[in-house]
Amino acid sequence: MRRIAKGAGLLLLMVLTVSQLVRPARTNPTTDPARTLFHIRPVPAHVASALDRACRDCHSNDTRWPWYSNVAPVSWFVIDHVNHGRSHFNYSDWSRYDAEEGRRLLATACRLAREQEMPLSSYTWMHRHASLSPADVDALCAWTTDPSS
Repeated sequence: MRRIAKGAGLLLLMVLTVSQLVRPARTNPTTDPARTLFHIRPVPAHVASALDRACRDCHSNDTRWPWYSNVAPVSWFVIDHVNHGRSHFNYSDWSRYDAEEGRRLLATACRLAREQEMPLSSYTWMHRHASLSPADVDALCAWTTDPSS
């Protein structure tokens, strides 16, 4: 029994070592400041702070890649989450959305924040500072529905 456990442990170690060779790209595409949400739509400082804390890493081209994003298989999960988040909306390339799509995306962001579905619990578990307070959510939702912004 001990021999089997030792062999299984050695096999697991080899698999983890070889998995480090499979490295999906961690990208931060160049951002044209004129195309960003912050340039196109006025964002109050407290909302910008909440977006930076809770949304930036998965919904912009300015992802801050943590150390564990270099370690497989966790890196695969993190990179997939960032790519998936950017595919839903990317506030670094906000100009690609027409006005109606932008309103829809902001309304969805408000709804998901109110329902505590965003930011993802798997993200806030590792990044406690990214949690949105009720005041953050209220400010975000007020901003997303204000037609003058």
